[in-house]
Amino acid sequence: MSDPEGPGVSSSEGRAERQAFDAIGAVVGWYAARIAAESAAPVPDETRVRELRSARRAALDDQAQLATADPEEAAGVAAFYAARLRELAGP
Repeated sequence: MSDPEGPGVSSSEGRAERQAFDAIGAVVGWYAARIAAESAAPVPDETRVRELRSARRAALDDQAQLATADPEEAAGVAAFYAARLRELAGP
């Protein structure tokens, strides 16, 4: 049976990378929604928009680095961004 992640990639490696990719994607989505909401405000807070865009860009940069992450690094990234999303979403 072939590996659904592709040749040379174990299922645990692919799973850790996918979890990290998804966790970062959720955080990027949170930032994108806040950027859109702030930009649509009658008087957008440009400083806040810049901060949100910078944080979104940092998350996207981390997501791009997943291609070279080993499974342990990917798992750490997944845990960090899952916690970050909980923090951003609040109670």
